[in-house]
Amino acid sequence: MRSLHLLILILVSSAAFGQTQATATFTASVTIIEPIGITNTAEMNFAALDAKSGGSVILTPDNDRLASGGVELADGTNVSAASFRVTGQQGFSFAISLPQGEYHLTNGSQNIILKDFTTNLDGSGNFSGGTAEFRVGATVEIEPGQQPGTYNSIGELPVTVHYN
Repeated sequence: MRSLHLLILILVSSAAFGQTQATATFTASVTIIEPIGITNTAEMNFAALDAKSGGSVILTPDNDRLASGGVELADGTNVSAASFRVTGQQGFSFAISLPQGEYHLTNGSQNIILKDFTTNLDGSGNFSGGTAEFRVGATVEIEPGQQPGTYNSIGELPVTVHYN
């Protein structure tokens, strides 16, 4: 009888403690997306202006100019917002960072302030077919009697895109 009890105790003990661990497996994967890229396709050009008593000119991302104050817009010139083409992973979205603050356009010792940058995409966009395009406008402040001549940015102005 003792051996029967011992046998039952051994069977119950191994059933209770027989499975002390379990193992499962998994696989891993990674998808490499198309790197995001940006190219300038058109430079910003406010075109010809007559300073008169000064004021400001807004160049919209849609290539429209709006003058205020005493500035007059000259006709027959190439007006152009800056334009960009962005490439990246189809179906992804991206954010746009425009220049901040004020920049100077110079002609010798003369300066014009360039500021208030805007885009036609409200700061972000989506890739359809792996590409997207957007335009950037801004505002220039013209001083009364601003010296005639061509005013250019001192350096390049940064526009950055990144995946959201």
